[in-house]
Amino acid sequence: MHQKFEVTGMSCGHCANAVTDAVQAVDPQAQVSVDLPTGTVDVQSTQPRHELIAAIVQAGYQAA
Repeated sequence: MHQKFEVTGMSCGHCANAVTDAVQAVDPQAQVSVDLPTGTVDVQSTQPRHELIAAIVQAGYQAA
């Protein structure tokens, strides 16, 4: 299932990697694409949206 998130607080490649790692900790098979200029994260995952948001928040970012 394709899901798109608005993530604030990302500013560099390290941030993108941290968000990717957080999502993949919930779903190791997830495909994650981070667009830093727009602050969007596209995720292909079967996990519930609220679990992915919780993982991103736990990594130190705000997500909706």
